Amino acid sequence: MIPMTRLKTEIAPVVLFVFNRPYLTTQSFDRIRQAKPRRLFVVADGPRVGHPNDPELCQVTRNIVSSPDWECDIQTNFAEENLGNGLRMSSGLDWVFSQCQEAIVLEDDCVPSRSFFNFCTTLLTYYRYDERIMHISGDNYQDGIRRGLGSYFFSRYSLSWGWASWARAWQRYDFKIGAWPAAREEKWLNSFLDDRLEIKYWTTIFERMYRGLIDTWDYQWLFTCWRQNGLSIQPNVNLVSNVGAGLDATNFKEKHSTMEIPTGELSELLHTGKVERDRKADQYTFRKHIAPPRAPLVQRVRDRIALRTRIKSLLSHAHAVS
Repeated sequence: MIPMTRLKTEIAPVVLFVFNRPYLTTQSFDRIRQAKPRRLFVVADGPRVGHPNDPELCQVTRNIVSSPDWECDIQTNFAEENLGNGLRMSSGLDWVFSQCQEAIVLEDDCVPSRSFFNFCTTLLTYYRYDERIMHISGDNYQDGIRRGLGSYFFSRYSLSWGWASWARAWQRYDFKIGAWPAAREEKWLNSFLDDRLEIKYWTTIFERMYRGLIDTWDYQWLFTCWRQNGLSIQPNVNLVSNVGAGLDATNFKEKHSTMEIPTGELSELLHTGKVERDRKADQYTFRKHIAPPRAPLVQRVRDRIALRTRIKSLLSHAHAVS
């Protein structure tokens, strides 16, 4: 029989990362207001040089989150200068986990369902001392496919548009992924991953991260979890929707397949059986959303032939006219 746990109602500490998008911050902060955590951390990046609207937008955004209208211990960490996405997120999380043992993390463009906070809080308690688990995600990218009989399943992918973790896990984080050269030389990914395409993809990502060519923090967190052979929890219902695509977004100027997925609710928590990753779920996440396959070779050849035929037709028409 699968054990069931009532969702906890007293919410774990919540962290909100903000920058210069008050219209998005209002949405995420409203959901936090409904959850009423007793402890709130707000981390803000500073205005960018050469962006004349940033100082005002950053201040308006900070004003939205600085005065909770419920009983709450709020702590703020506001950067005076712009640190960039990677350093601001990683340094902010260092600050948070130096003061509390566990926390729920949201960014300004991540709008959670009501039960997201209860889901994370309950599992933070349930797996508090289980070092196999390093990450609890509110995201589900399975497109309606249910994985197992429980309310959640285990994955290698630490999806981070609404998540939670413990100081015990975050203390292993290395922003510069200094362990990568040794891992690369020993071909560690070849023994860790099942799929050659996946190995090639993540080898490229981690190499670019190590060289400082990508400004982010979450690839390093994924690397950290993988090096510890750690697992992530993912719900069988999507609990967070990222609504931040747009020209003012840091990473996604256009909507990605994992964005604006409708959210659902959980009224109870059915635990899984074994603590074991769902390989099919991971394969689906990678192939469908992280690195979708290109069109089949036959189709690509047909498209090229059609293009060449079209070009020849246009050239013939141009010569005839001349």
